[in-house]
Amino acid sequence: MENNGIPADQLQNTVQQKTPQDLNFVREFAKFMDDGGVFMWIILGIWVFGLAVAIERFKSLMKYDIDGVSLLNDIKKSVLTNQVQSAIQSCAGSKSLLANVMKNGLKRANQSKEQIQDALEVSMLEAMPHVEKRLNYLALVANVSTLIGLLGTIYGLIQSFAAVASADAASKAELLALGISKAMNTTAFGLISAITIMVAHSILSSKAEKIIGEMEKGSVKLVDLLSSKKNAAPQPQNEAA
Repeated sequence: MENNGIPADQLQNTVQQKTPQDLNFVREFAKFMDDGGVFMWIILGIWVFGLAVAIERFKSLMKYDIDGVSLLNDIKKSVLTNQVQSAIQSCAGSKSLLANVMKNGLKRANQSKEQIQDALEVSMLEAMPHVEKRLNYLALVANVSTLIGLLGTIYGLIQSFAAVASADAASKAELLALGISKAMNTTAFGLISAITIMVAHSILSSKAEKIIGEMEKGSVKLVDLLSSKKNAAPQPQNEAA
């Protein structure tokens, strides 16, 4: 019997060849974890937590981040054509933090420059915690992973030296080398966890700084735009007495 043109015996052989490889990987990983002891599972749990935080932060920051230049150009066109309400509605339809900050500033378009600045500053203060939320967790995870890895290695070395002390002279070198090799597993695994989380932290911090920078730059440009538009408006002339 054939399956999509592949003979059944050939398909069965392919499955049999792949399955042992997959099982060997699982066995090797389980042995790697068991050799390091309980510290390996602690590092794994911390690593999974860090990756979950990194994924959540990445999704949130991607949602908050937009093309700031394009948004500011659209706002400028609307303000210069006296369509401030249109600009407000456009900002209200976006989930980005920059659009929300601009919207609160545009709502004060007819007020003084100081009132516009105050509204923008308040909006930025409310938005920044959303950008920086839980990023410090990633730095903590990286540091803790490294330290627990070192702690696991020291604990493993203590156990190795204790076992060697009561062993035969002929097998001491072999036992010591095997014990040190297993003890180093926790350091290696801790460093793997720390490096990946540090890279994620660096990328996410750069993204957060970009979003905050765009909000600051956009706020300054909006204040200047509204102020210049107000100053350019024709002033009523006093009639001569």
